[in-house]
Amino acid sequence: MATPFWLTEESTPYASHALDGVDVEIIGAGITGCSCALALAEAGLRVRIVDQRGVAEGASGRNGGFALRGGAARYDVARETYGVDVARMFWQRTERALDELEPLAGDALTRPGSLRLATDDEERDEIRAEFEALQEDGFGVEWRDELPPRLSTFRGAIHHLGDGAVQPARLVRRLAAAACAAGAEIRTGVRIESLDQLEAEHVVIATDGSGRGLLQELDDAIWPARGQVVATEPLSEFLFDCPHYARNGFDYWQQLPDGRIVLGGFRDFSILSEMTDDEVTTDEIQGALDAFLVELLGTMPRVDYRWAGIFGLTQDLVPLVGPVPGRNGTWVAAGYSGHGNVMGFMCGRLVADAILGRSDPLLELFEPARLLQVEPR
Repeated sequence: MATPFWLTEESTPYASHALDGVDVEIIGAGITGCSCALALAEAGLRVRIVDQRGVAEGASGRNGGFALRGGAARYDVARETYGVDVARMFWQRTERALDELEPLAGDALTRPGSLRLATDDEERDEIRAEFEALQEDGFGVEWRDELPPRLSTFRGAIHHLGDGAVQPARLVRRLAAAACAAGAEIRTGVRIESLDQLEAEHVVIATDGSGRGLLQELDDAIWPARGQVVATEPLSEFLFDCPHYARNGFDYWQQLPDGRIVLGGFRDFSILSEMTDDEVTTDEIQGALDAFLVELLGTMPRVDYRWAGIFGLTQDLVPLVGPVPGRNGTWVAAGYSGHGNVMGFMCGRLVADAILGRSDPLLELFEPARLLQVEPR
């Protein structure tokens, strides 16, 4: 049961090229690493991905399967924090990333929208402010006061048009296959203990919250957090037509085409113990997930899968993407604060563009130097 439901699907085959020498080595065969490798290989660079496990076996195959635009902060908060123009650009770029991801994903991605629910009146006021900011800036949103009986305890919702639901492991495996078809090499079962093991001119750290020990300054800036998820048996009734999330994203669920409910969250029930890179489930969080299933469905279904995954948090909820200051040729794309399926794809491409010498205004927001304390060398 500890194996994520997503990883039980047969893997997409890929023909990896054995390269004698490479221009870029990427640590991490998740969505960021595979996206970056695809972009670099298509540009003609020799690229190798290394991972201690297999393709998509880290956070990219262990999340809740949401593909949302935007970042971890609410949009109205982002406008106040980054400025209106920067926040709008950030959200627009994630929309573009979703559009670009769709043809690569095939049937691994659908776009039914998502429903952000208010658990109480305070959260209603918060997401209403977000809705008004999004609407003012031209994003596709609808406000819903009338909710289905099964959601009657909630106090309204934003319907985010165009958001997606994804089979994340299938998606990343397809990106890996495309990267290999473009000439990249993937080496799995390779643990990198030190960057000194790598000889390429450029090294990209694409491990989100799981790369602790590679660089102390990244360990200090990206905090590992554990997300726990369950997948039920297939249900005969279809109850939820898009991804749902509430309590500022601490609770999230969707129903898959086969009828299963995938539910994750409740990390805040034991927030200190969940700030860890120990990839195991716990009785406290699993019990909270079970209790919510009963509340949501009126009965307790059989749970077929229980798993945990590690993601990376940053103190400002903005990823680190770009060069690691003071370490020539070392790059990072990580710290998505739980929004890695779309941002990981986008940031993999962003760091590839940076390596290729292409400037991008979004990299100013994601600049790693803002959070990194560089050690003397």
